[in-house]
Amino acid sequence: MRQSPSGHGFADSPQVSSRPAPTSLPGRLLARPAAYLALTKPRVIELLLVATIPTMLLSDRGTVNLPLLFATLFGGWMGAASANTLNCVVDADIDKVMKRTARRPLAREAVPTRHALVFGVVLGAASFLWLWWAANLLAGSLVVATILFYVFVYTKGLKRRTSQNVVWGGAAGCMPALVGWSAVTGTVGWQAVVLFLVIFFWTPPHTWALAMRYRDDYEAAGVPMLPVVATEQVVTRQIVIYTWLTVAATLALVPAAGVIYAAVALVAGTWFLVMAHQLYSGVRKGRPVKPLRLFLQSNNYLAVVFLGLAVDAVIGGATVSEMLGF
Repeated sequence: MRQSPSGHGFADSPQVSSRPAPTSLPGRLLARPAAYLALTKPRVIELLLVATIPTMLLSDRGTVNLPLLFATLFGGWMGAASANTLNCVVDADIDKVMKRTARRPLAREAVPTRHALVFGVVLGAASFLWLWWAANLLAGSLVVATILFYVFVYTKGLKRRTSQNVVWGGAAGCMPALVGWSAVTGTVGWQAVVLFLVIFFWTPPHTWALAMRYRDDYEAAGVPMLPVVATEQVVTRQIVIYTWLTVAATLALVPAAGVIYAAVALVAGTWFLVMAHQLYSGVRKGRPVKPLRLFLQSNNYLAVVFLGLAVDAVIGGATVSEMLGF
Protein backbone atom coordinates (compact mmCIF):
# COMPACT_ATOMS: atom_id res chain seq x y z
CA MET A 1 0.00 0.00 0.00
CA ARG A 2 4.98 1.04 -1.69
CA GLN A 3 3.54 1.65 0.50
CA SER A 4 6.83 1.96 2.21
CA PRO A 5 8.64 4.62 4.06
CA SER A 6 11.27 6.14 1.81
CA GLY A 7 11.62 3.27 -0.45
CA HIS A 8 10.03 0.57 1.75
CA GLY A 9 6.59 -0.05 0.51
CA PHE A 10 5.56 3.59 0.72
CA ALA A 11 8.93 4.45 -0.84
CA ASP A 12 9.73 8.00 -1.79
CA SER A 13 10.27 8.57 -5.51
CA PRO A 14 13.70 9.84 -6.58
CA GLN A 15 12.13 12.00 -9.26
CA VAL A 16 11.25 15.61 -8.58
CA SER A 17 8.99 17.71 -10.75
CA SER A 18 10.57 20.93 -11.92
CA ARG A 19 7.63 22.12 -14.04
CA PRO A 20 6.72 25.80 -13.58
CA ALA A 21 3.37 26.83 -12.15
CA PRO A 22 0.61 26.78 -14.81
CA THR A 23 -0.36 30.14 -16.27
CA SER A 24 -3.34 29.17 -18.48
CA LEU A 25 -6.87 29.04 -17.06
CA PRO A 26 -7.23 25.25 -17.51
CA GLY A 27 -3.83 24.82 -15.91
CA ARG A 28 -4.81 26.92 -12.88
CA LEU A 29 -8.10 25.06 -12.51
CA LEU A 30 -6.32 21.70 -12.53
CA ALA A 31 -3.41 22.78 -10.32
CA ARG A 32 -5.20 22.28 -6.99
CA PRO A 33 -6.62 18.79 -7.78
CA ALA A 34 -3.21 17.81 -9.15
CA ALA A 35 -1.58 18.96 -5.91
CA TYR A 36 -3.95 16.82 -3.83
CA LEU A 37 -3.24 13.86 -6.09
CA ALA A 38 0.50 14.46 -5.67
CA LEU A 39 0.06 14.28 -1.88
CA THR A 40 -0.96 10.63 -2.27
CA LYS A 41 2.32 9.81 -4.09
CA PRO A 42 0.53 7.87 -6.86
CA ARG A 43 3.68 6.26 -8.25
CA VAL A 44 4.50 4.87 -4.83
CA ILE A 45 1.14 3.07 -4.71
CA GLU A 46 2.33 0.78 -7.49
CA LEU A 47 3.50 -1.54 -4.70
CA LEU A 48 -0.16 -1.96 -3.75
CA LEU A 49 -0.83 -3.53 -7.15
CA VAL A 50 2.38 -5.57 -7.09
CA ALA A 51 1.64 -7.13 -3.71
CA THR A 52 -2.14 -7.27 -3.40
CA ILE A 53 -3.18 -8.90 -6.68
CA PRO A 54 -0.83 -11.93 -6.58
CA THR A 55 -1.59 -12.49 -2.90
CA MET A 56 -5.33 -12.56 -3.56
CA LEU A 57 -4.87 -14.91 -6.51
CA LEU A 58 -2.64 -17.23 -4.47
CA SER A 59 -5.17 -17.37 -1.64
CA ASP A 60 -7.69 -18.99 -4.01
CA ARG A 61 -5.53 -20.70 -6.67
CA GLY A 62 -7.22 -21.14 -10.03
CA THR A 63 -10.01 -18.66 -9.25
CA VAL A 64 -10.20 -14.99 -10.22
CA ASN A 65 -12.86 -12.99 -8.34
CA LEU A 66 -12.64 -9.72 -10.28
CA PRO A 67 -15.28 -7.74 -8.30
CA LEU A 68 -13.54 -8.49 -5.00
CA LEU A 69 -10.12 -7.88 -6.55
CA PHE A 70 -11.02 -4.41 -7.82
CA ALA A 71 -12.89 -3.53 -4.63
CA THR A 72 -9.89 -4.48 -2.50
CA LEU A 73 -7.51 -2.53 -4.73
CA PHE A 74 -9.70 0.56 -4.48
CA GLY A 75 -9.92 0.31 -0.71
CA GLY A 76 -6.21 -0.35 -0.47
CA TRP A 77 -5.49 2.61 -2.73
CA MET A 78 -7.43 4.93 -0.41
CA GLY A 79 -5.53 3.55 2.58
CA ALA A 80 -2.15 4.04 0.92
CA ALA A 81 -3.17 7.51 -0.26
CA SER A 82 -4.16 8.38 3.30
CA ALA A 83 -0.86 7.19 4.75
CA ASN A 84 1.18 9.00 2.10
CA THR A 85 -0.76 12.23 2.54
CA LEU A 86 -0.34 12.17 6.32
CA ASN A 87 3.34 11.38 5.81
CA CYS A 88 3.62 14.56 3.71
CA VAL A 89 1.98 16.54 6.53
CA VAL A 90 4.44 15.28 9.14
CA ASP A 91 7.49 15.57 6.87
CA ALA A 92 6.70 18.97 5.33
CA ASP A 93 9.61 20.60 7.18
CA ILE A 94 12.28 18.22 5.90
CA ASP A 95 10.73 18.01 2.44
CA LYS A 96 11.52 21.72 2.08
CA VAL A 97 15.18 21.02 2.84
CA MET A 98 15.73 18.01 0.59
CA LYS A 99 16.23 18.84 -3.09
CA ARG A 100 14.43 15.78 -4.40
CA THR A 101 11.30 16.50 -2.32
CA ALA A 102 11.23 20.30 -2.47
CA ARG A 103 8.49 20.28 -5.14
CA ARG A 104 6.03 18.28 -3.07
CA PRO A 105 2.73 20.14 -2.51
CA LEU A 106 3.21 21.02 1.15
CA ALA A 107 6.89 21.87 0.71
CA ARG A 108 5.96 24.51 -1.90
CA GLU A 109 2.73 25.44 -0.05
CA ALA A 110 0.45 24.43 -2.91
CA VAL A 111 -2.06 23.00 -0.41
CA PRO A 112 -2.85 24.30 3.10
CA THR A 113 -1.52 21.93 5.76
CA ARG A 114 -4.87 21.72 7.55
CA HIS A 115 -6.63 20.78 4.32
CA ALA A 116 -4.05 18.07 3.63
CA LEU A 117 -4.54 16.68 7.14
CA VAL A 118 -8.32 16.51 6.69
CA PHE A 119 -7.86 14.97 3.24
CA GLY A 120 -5.61 12.24 4.65
CA VAL A 121 -7.91 11.42 7.57
CA VAL A 122 -11.00 11.26 5.34
CA LEU A 123 -9.23 8.92 2.93
CA GLY A 124 -8.24 6.65 5.81
CA ALA A 125 -11.78 6.50 7.20
CA ALA A 126 -13.22 5.87 3.73
CA SER A 127 -10.70 3.07 3.17
CA PHE A 128 -11.72 1.31 6.38
CA LEU A 129 -15.45 1.61 5.72
CA TRP A 130 -15.11 0.53 2.08
CA LEU A 131 -13.06 -2.58 2.85
CA TRP A 132 -15.33 -3.51 5.75
CA TRP A 133 -18.30 -3.34 3.38
CA ALA A 134 -16.67 -4.84 0.26
CA ALA A 135 -14.54 -7.52 1.96
CA ASN A 136 -14.58 -7.95 5.73
CA LEU A 137 -13.74 -6.25 9.03
CA LEU A 138 -10.26 -7.81 9.23
CA ALA A 139 -9.19 -6.30 5.89
CA GLY A 140 -10.45 -2.86 6.91
CA SER A 141 -8.79 -3.09 10.32
CA LEU A 142 -5.45 -4.07 8.79
CA VAL A 143 -5.53 -0.98 6.58
CA VAL A 144 -6.16 1.25 9.60
CA ALA A 145 -3.32 -0.45 11.47
CA THR A 146 -1.05 0.17 8.47
CA ILE A 147 -1.86 3.88 8.36
CA LEU A 148 -1.33 4.33 12.10
CA PHE A 149 1.94 2.38 12.04
CA TYR A 150 3.31 4.30 9.07
CA VAL A 151 2.42 7.72 10.42
CA PHE A 152 3.10 7.36 14.14
CA VAL A 153 5.65 4.55 14.46
CA TYR A 154 7.73 5.17 11.33
CA THR A 155 7.30 8.82 10.32
CA LYS A 156 7.00 10.39 13.79
CA GLY A 157 8.88 7.79 15.83
CA LEU A 158 11.66 6.08 13.89
CA LYS A 159 12.53 8.08 10.79
CA ARG A 160 14.45 10.87 12.50
CA ARG A 161 15.83 8.84 15.40
CA THR A 162 17.52 5.68 14.14
CA SER A 163 19.45 4.40 11.15
CA GLN A 164 17.29 1.27 11.32
CA ASN A 165 14.20 3.33 10.50
CA VAL A 166 13.42 1.65 7.18
CA VAL A 167 14.00 -1.84 8.58
CA TRP A 168 11.14 -1.61 11.05
CA GLY A 169 9.20 1.15 9.38
CA GLY A 170 9.15 -0.90 6.21
CA ALA A 171 6.59 -3.19 7.82
CA ALA A 172 3.93 -0.73 6.66
CA GLY A 173 4.79 -1.42 3.04
CA CYS A 174 4.35 -5.14 3.59
CA MET A 175 0.75 -4.92 4.74
CA PRO A 176 -0.89 -5.19 1.28
CA ALA A 177 -0.02 -8.89 1.36
CA LEU A 178 -1.96 -9.36 4.61
CA VAL A 179 -4.84 -7.15 3.45
CA GLY A 180 -5.19 -8.99 0.15
CA TRP A 181 -5.16 -12.43 1.76
CA SER A 182 -7.63 -11.43 4.49
CA ALA A 183 -10.00 -9.86 1.96
CA VAL A 184 -10.43 -13.27 0.30
CA THR A 185 -10.21 -15.65 3.25
CA GLY A 186 -11.07 -13.58 6.32
CA THR A 187 -7.86 -14.86 7.93
CA VAL A 188 -4.09 -14.40 7.65
CA GLY A 189 -2.40 -17.56 6.33
CA TRP A 190 1.27 -18.48 6.55
CA GLN A 191 1.64 -17.80 2.83
CA ALA A 192 0.61 -14.17 3.42
CA VAL A 193 3.13 -13.92 6.24
CA VAL A 194 5.89 -15.18 3.92
CA LEU A 195 4.91 -12.58 1.29
CA PHE A 196 4.98 -9.97 4.06
CA LEU A 197 8.55 -11.06 4.83
CA VAL A 198 9.55 -10.90 1.16
CA ILE A 199 8.71 -7.19 1.06
CA PHE A 200 10.05 -6.63 4.60
CA PHE A 201 13.51 -7.96 3.70
CA TRP A 202 13.42 -6.31 0.24
CA THR A 203 12.79 -2.82 1.65
CA PRO A 204 16.23 -2.11 3.25
CA PRO A 205 18.39 -2.86 0.17
CA HIS A 206 15.89 -1.02 -2.01
CA THR A 207 15.83 2.06 0.21
CA TRP A 208 19.48 2.14 1.23
CA ALA A 209 20.53 2.07 -2.43
CA LEU A 210 18.42 5.19 -2.97
CA ALA A 211 19.77 6.79 0.21
CA MET A 212 23.35 6.20 -0.97
CA ARG A 213 22.56 8.29 -4.04
CA TYR A 214 20.84 11.04 -2.03
CA ARG A 215 23.01 10.85 1.09
CA ASP A 216 23.61 14.62 1.22
CA ASP A 217 19.88 15.30 1.08
CA TYR A 218 19.18 13.06 4.07
CA GLU A 219 22.11 14.50 5.99
CA ALA A 220 20.94 18.07 5.37
CA ALA A 221 17.47 17.16 6.61
CA GLY A 222 18.83 15.47 9.75
CA VAL A 223 17.47 12.04 8.83
CA PRO A 224 19.93 9.35 10.06
CA MET A 225 19.57 6.93 7.17
CA LEU A 226 22.20 4.19 7.29
CA PRO A 227 24.28 5.69 4.42
CA VAL A 228 24.46 8.94 6.41
CA VAL A 229 25.89 7.37 9.58
CA ALA A 230 27.85 4.40 8.19
CA THR A 231 30.52 3.80 5.56
CA GLU A 232 29.57 2.65 2.08
CA GLN A 233 31.20 -0.70 2.76
CA VAL A 234 29.01 -1.24 5.83
CA VAL A 235 25.90 -0.17 3.93
CA THR A 236 26.54 -2.39 0.92
CA ARG A 237 27.34 -5.36 3.18
CA GLN A 238 23.94 -4.88 4.84
CA ILE A 239 22.36 -4.63 1.39
CA VAL A 240 23.84 -8.02 0.48
CA ILE A 241 22.61 -9.60 3.73
CA TYR A 242 19.04 -8.36 3.27
CA THR A 243 19.07 -9.35 -0.40
CA TRP A 244 19.90 -12.92 0.59
CA LEU A 245 17.07 -12.84 3.15
CA THR A 246 14.69 -11.53 0.47
CA VAL A 247 15.54 -14.32 -1.95
CA ALA A 248 15.31 -16.93 0.82
CA ALA A 249 11.82 -15.67 1.69
CA THR A 250 10.67 -15.95 -1.94
CA LEU A 251 11.91 -19.53 -2.06
CA ALA A 252 10.13 -20.34 1.22
CA LEU A 253 6.86 -19.79 -0.65
CA VAL A 254 7.66 -22.38 -3.33
CA PRO A 255 5.82 -25.28 -1.59
CA ALA A 256 2.55 -23.32 -1.78
CA ALA A 257 3.00 -22.41 -5.47
CA GLY A 258 3.67 -24.18 -8.73
CA VAL A 259 6.70 -24.71 -10.93
CA ILE A 260 6.24 -21.41 -12.78
CA TYR A 261 6.69 -19.40 -9.61
CA ALA A 262 9.54 -21.63 -8.45
CA ALA A 263 11.46 -21.03 -11.69
CA VAL A 264 10.82 -17.27 -11.68
CA ALA A 265 11.81 -16.91 -8.02
CA LEU A 266 15.04 -18.82 -8.57
CA VAL A 267 16.13 -16.96 -11.72
CA ALA A 268 15.10 -13.51 -10.51
CA GLY A 269 16.66 -14.15 -7.12
CA THR A 270 19.98 -15.07 -8.68
CA TRP A 271 19.88 -11.89 -10.75
CA PHE A 272 19.09 -9.72 -7.70
CA LEU A 273 21.91 -11.31 -5.70
CA VAL A 274 24.40 -10.71 -8.49
CA MET A 275 23.48 -7.01 -8.58
CA ALA A 276 23.81 -6.65 -4.81
CA HIS A 277 27.17 -8.41 -4.75
CA GLN A 278 28.42 -6.27 -7.64
CA LEU A 279 27.58 -3.12 -5.69
CA TYR A 280 29.35 -4.40 -2.58
CA SER A 281 32.37 -5.58 -4.56
CA GLY A 282 32.67 -2.24 -6.31
CA VAL A 283 32.65 -0.32 -3.04
CA ARG A 284 35.08 -2.74 -1.38
CA LYS A 285 37.53 -2.38 -4.27
CA GLY A 286 37.19 1.40 -4.39
CA ARG A 287 35.58 1.51 -7.84
CA PRO A 288 32.88 4.04 -8.83
CA VAL A 289 29.43 2.55 -8.21
CA LYS A 290 25.88 3.44 -9.23
CA PRO A 291 23.61 2.59 -6.27
CA LEU A 292 20.59 4.13 -7.99
CA ARG A 293 20.81 1.31 -10.54
CA LEU A 294 20.20 -1.24 -7.78
CA PHE A 295 17.31 0.88 -6.47
CA LEU A 296 15.61 0.91 -9.86
CA GLN A 297 16.33 -2.73 -10.66
CA SER A 298 15.05 -3.84 -7.26
CA ASN A 299 11.64 -2.55 -8.33
CA ASN A 300 11.85 -4.72 -11.43
CA TYR A 301 12.90 -7.71 -9.35
CA LEU A 302 9.91 -7.46 -7.03
CA ALA A 303 7.54 -6.93 -9.96
CA VAL A 304 8.88 -9.99 -11.79
CA VAL A 305 8.60 -12.25 -8.73
CA PHE A 306 5.04 -11.19 -7.95
CA LEU A 307 4.03 -11.36 -11.62
CA GLY A 308 5.35 -14.92 -11.72
CA LEU A 309 3.30 -15.69 -8.63
CA ALA A 310 0.16 -14.20 -10.18
CA VAL A 311 0.51 -16.16 -13.42
CA ASP A 312 1.23 -19.34 -11.49
CA ALA A 313 -1.84 -18.83 -9.27
CA VAL A 314 -4.19 -18.12 -12.19
CA ILE A 315 -3.07 -21.20 -14.08
CA GLY A 316 -3.58 -23.24 -10.93
CA GLY A 317 -2.74 -26.92 -10.95
CA ALA A 318 -0.74 -28.85 -8.42
CA THR A 319 1.56 -27.03 -6.04
CA VAL A 320 5.16 -28.08 -5.53
CA SER A 321 4.31 -29.65 -2.17
CA GLU A 322 1.50 -31.66 -3.80
CA MET A 323 3.84 -32.81 -6.55
CA LEU A 324 6.26 -34.05 -3.91
CA GLY A 325 3.48 -35.84 -2.05
CA PHE A 326 3.39 -33.61 1.03
